[in-house]
Amino acid sequence: MSVSAALSTLCYMEKDGKYLMLHRTVKKNDVNKDKWIGVGGHFEADESPEECLLREVREETGYTLTSWRFRGIVTFVSGDGVTEYMHLFTADGFEGDPIPCDEGQLEWVDISQVWKLNIWEGDKIFFRLIDENHPFFSLKLVYNGSGGLVSAVLDGKPMELFEILNEDGTRSGLVRERGVAHRDGSPHETVHTWIVRQAGSGPEGKKRWEVLLQKRSACKDSNPGCYDISSAGHLSVGDDPVEGALRELHEELGVTISAEDLHYVGRHRGSFQAPFHGRMFRDNEYSYVYVVMKPLDESSFVLQEDEVESVMWMDYEECSRQIREGILPNCIYPDEFDMVGAFLE
Repeated sequence: MSVSAALSTLCYMEKDGKYLMLHRTVKKNDVNKDKWIGVGGHFEADESPEECLLREVREETGYTLTSWRFRGIVTFVSGDGVTEYMHLFTADGFEGDPIPCDEGQLEWVDISQVWKLNIWEGDKIFFRLIDENHPFFSLKLVYNGSGGLVSAVLDGKPMELFEILNEDGTRSGLVRERGVAHRDGSPHETVHTWIVRQAGSGPEGKKRWEVLLQKRSACKDSNPGCYDISSAGHLSVGDDPVEGALRELHEELGVTISAEDLHYVGRHRGSFQAPFHGRMFRDNEYSYVYVVMKPLDESSFVLQEDEVESVMWMDYEECSRQIREGILPNCIYPDEFDMVGAFLE
């Protein structure tokens, strides 16, 4: 299969909280057919990105830009032989009178509603980066030839991609970047592993248990500084839950165990939304819940600094009381903690 590469510009003009969006409906063999994108086009001979930007915007909209910002370069790999290096701009100043566009319909769309249009999944990533005022970036987006996102790499570092679930917990086949999923509350899968140890007996000989809690790092994108599950993490595309649980235990705590040491408790549905670091965070997850009862050498724990600030053991019943009474600063779902307690009885 031959591969072609092209240089182009893509611009999102902004006015009164809206983007000027182009619904590409005219060209039959357009890689963007029926998608909503910004305005722009391919470089002509010897053009700079800014010269191409100004010309394409004028030709497609009738406007002359007076204020713009170069936001980043997007390497777009379509999966069907097209590779394009898009120079991404936003613009908040322009003059002139609008003209009809011969490539589709132009429409001013509220920025909050752009996410609901038929746009490329990867476009949502750079919309998020723009909205968060991310510094100039290089974003590589790879698709499978059928419009499905395969990988995303930001400034040379792979980004996390989740398989999005339907509301009933079944797989939808849609792949979405982590930040986008948490921005709009897309259902996705996680693994939650609770490490416990026996701590003698209570009344009537009932076993007493202690649970290991981790304190989340202050730099976490949600619930920084709160006490949480012993180990937890997202499942990326293609992840097996058991393998994901073992991986997270090793990465966060330095704990290495076998699959036989994981006791499956059940699947938990949890969701919440709250602002963190000035942005709304929406969690909507189906979690595979496991318990580890194997004695562990605490001296061998190696905490992942950017994830875990510290760990502590706490009596299960006391922890349950403090969670429900709001004493312990935590982000634990009480009904999931009850699942663990029922398993330990």
